[in-house]
Amino acid sequence: MTRYVMVADLERCVGCQTCTAACKHTNATAPGVQWRKVLDMEVGTYPDVRRAFVPVGCMHCADPPCMHVCPSNATKQRADGLVTIDYDLCIGCTYCAVACPYQARYMIEKPNQAYTKGRMRHELQREESERRGVAQKCTFCVDRIDYGLANGLTPGIDPAATPACVNACIASALQFGDIEDPQSNVSQLLASHKHFRMHEELGTEPGFYYLWEDQ
Repeated sequence: MTRYVMVADLERCVGCQTCTAACKHTNATAPGVQWRKVLDMEVGTYPDVRRAFVPVGCMHCADPPCMHVCPSNATKQRADGLVTIDYDLCIGCTYCAVACPYQARYMIEKPNQAYTKGRMRHELQREESERRGVAQKCTFCVDRIDYGLANGLTPGIDPAATPACVNACIASALQFGDIEDPQSNVSQLLASHKHFRMHEELGTEPGFYYLWEDQ
């Protein structure tokens, strides 16, 4: 079995938002739509306070609430754990956006671009008209993963088969890989660090882990 997950090291993340920019450039998302973003938080109690930067997006849950409420079966879960959206089946009801506890879903009704006159280069390269009027979200760059697997590459190791946000991270705070493989990069990181998942109490079993301290 294979279960792809992402790991974010909160002690490494510097809040530069490079992952956000890489995601937007790669997927040509509309202005205001951020499949990958970084929360800037203040933690601790005065005077012992500090800033924490927390990357967020679709958590690719093992038990995704968005999938259970979808009336058209547009949201599906692959055998490798990735949660996808079939734009041809989505009816734009946004039930999934309401059900998602991570606020990771978006919907754009009409064409939108960064500037009123002319499109930016990445917008021209990735004109995604099928994403209008339907739910959209982070896919863990599923197209890159599938390309890599078809060409003998390892997701999380070979850049061409790895999500754009992971490739772009200047601090190596983001990692991607197969958690079912005990020798994978993500498995070894989770074995050597204390970690948590967001809203674990909901039982969604997110596929996004946060590291915060060595074991």
